[in-house]
Amino acid sequence: MTRVAIIGGGIGGLTAAIALSRAGIEVAVYEAAAELKEIGAGVALHPNAMKVLRAIGVEDDVRKVAGRSQWQVTCNWKTGRVISKTNRQEQAASFGTVGATVHRADLLDVLAGALPAGIVTLGRRCAEVRSGGDLAVARFADGGEIEADVIVGADGIHSSVRASLFGPDAPRFTGKICYRSVVPAEAVRGARLFANFAQWLGPHGTIVLYPMRGEDLINIVCHYDDDGYRHESWIAECGGAEVLECYAGWHESLLRLFAAADTWYKWALYDRDPIPRWTLGRVTVLGDAAHPMLPYLGQGACQAIEDGMVLAAALSAEASDPLTGLARYERTRRPRASQVVLASRERGLSNHLTSRWAAWRRDLSITWRRHMNRRDPEGRGTAWLAGYDATSPEVLAS
Repeated sequence: MTRVAIIGGGIGGLTAAIALSRAGIEVAVYEAAAELKEIGAGVALHPNAMKVLRAIGVEDDVRKVAGRSQWQVTCNWKTGRVISKTNRQEQAASFGTVGATVHRADLLDVLAGALPAGIVTLGRRCAEVRSGGDLAVARFADGGEIEADVIVGADGIHSSVRASLFGPDAPRFTGKICYRSVVPAEAVRGARLFANFAQWLGPHGTIVLYPMRGEDLINIVCHYDDDGYRHESWIAECGGAEVLECYAGWHESLLRLFAAADTWYKWALYDRDPIPRWTLGRVTVLGDAAHPMLPYLGQGACQAIEDGMVLAAALSAEASDPLTGLARYERTRRPRASQVVLASRERGLSNHLTSRWAAWRRDLSITWRRHMNRRDPEGRGTAWLAGYDATSPEVLAS
């Protein structure tokens, strides 16, 4: 039986572990932290991700902790004018299921709860990996080592596994930053205004809002053009006054929501080109370790979830030859994930238009696409994302 060791116990790593275990493959997960946890933030799971979660048996549990919303809307930054509005029925008809918005900690709890006992080992930070002959080896910061037939780096954007294989990456600062907070709905006057999945487009910025845990929490993600802050960390805090100053002049309901937030996190957005290969010998990567991307399509976690499903399918299909299985995994996943990386980059430019004329043309294009193509309910030409089904046997490249 193929033995797989996964470095990293985040969303992608745990999804892969569940899928591999269900396929009858022996799997172990090694996580650097002392506990499985995520910072207080949300994640949007689009239909392509929900199809995988259904296949691995956790969809119902995820929907129990998800936010409740009936509409996905895109709005004008200043007036609140609705640029597009899509209901859940349209989404289901186009893509076979509907997305969900969840707290990352809740999603991680569901995934961890679906794993057989004893699979996850905590407090093991990977220092390096190497592959040779019939085995791959991971060495940890405590000096210990493990061997496996396959090692998978699911250790995030600053992956030690990727660095061991291909050397350090070369990120480029985008001139954009991100603010994030979570607000209890009860703290906001008129909280029903924020019960939908909403995206607000304005000059130099994008704001994304959605509910979590029913309608109890409101997740806030704010992007802004700012070339003066360059710290790439999800856990650096900043003051709320800074956020209000950046978005002064935006719709008053947004400013009211921002004023109710107690804690804000801030980080700089760096861009990375798609890497030309993911696999070396018996070691491969998935999720942010393989294809770090800008957040403008909300596909970071979704692509990691797809990776985990396809990896399990490829190794299962080539049970007697892990090297061939890894090659099929990379041939299947790398082209699509690379396309998402580039599309996310382009969406960031489209969202932050400063010219009124250019923004008007973008909004008109959204309306035209929605009218002409019912399978593109968002109207932005990215139905190929949500329509993808990583659980289909036809997905695997030959």
